[in-house]
Amino acid sequence: MYVGTLSFDLLLGDVRSLKEKRSVVRPIVAELQRRFAVSAAEVDHMDLHRRAGIGLAVVAGDAGHVTDVLDRCERLVAGRPEVELLSVRRKFHGDDD
Repeated sequence: MYVGTLSFDLLLGDVRSLKEKRSVVRPIVAELQRRFAVSAAEVDHMDLHRRAGIGLAVVAGDAGHVTDVLDRCERLVAGRPEVELLSVRRKFHGDDD
């Protein structure tokens, strides 16, 4: 069994309230879940208007599949025009951990 996680630190564009923040973050989380069958949620900077932290995890029996899914998720978030990707933290856990 292999487990991979990503943590995204995002700077949001022209957002002036937590309600506007939700309207930006929720579609990103939903698209990650729908397209890649990962567990994803907003996990950090909950009280800040222009910052967001999104975390996701994927579990598979093949290390290559986990790496591929993490790569595609990172490209999706980095390609979103309404957010600026400040940093990404990746962790990978395998059978030998």
